[in-house]
Amino acid sequence: MMRSGEFERIFRYFDENCDGKICARELSKRLGVMVGEEMMMEEAEFMIKSLDSDGDGLLDMEDLVGLMEAVGEEEKLRELREAFGMYIDTDVCEYITPKSLKRMLSRLGESRSIDECRVMINRFDLNGDGVLSFLEFKEMMQ
Repeated sequence: MMRSGEFERIFRYFDENCDGKICARELSKRLGVMVGEEMMMEEAEFMIKSLDSDGDGLLDMEDLVGLMEAVGEEEKLRELREAFGMYIDTDVCEYITPKSLKRMLSRLGESRSIDECRVMINRFDLNGDGVLSFLEFKEMMQ
């Protein structure tokens, strides 16, 4: 979790003209530098419109904190999807099965029986179908 001083430093980085607000041009320019590719002005305007809490067409410190938290959550979700993808058997389904769990654990150096994997899955299987969906996996990881 970022401390308020870190948010202030980030806000000052985005707020090029030091007016206490971030406009679409500033957001486009600075985010483009951060992610290594140009951000279209329309994208920046859309982001501002969706995050602007007071309707002035600009982002203030509170809005930027919301943006940073959203970016952090999106990154966590992407990483969880990648991890989930390592455990599923995409030829069969989009779920973690006892067989696919056993295979992945074996790759990680852990030897488990199918029955042990079934028990592990059942601990987090919210709907009782014997497999883990992405949502169940996400719950397990939190």
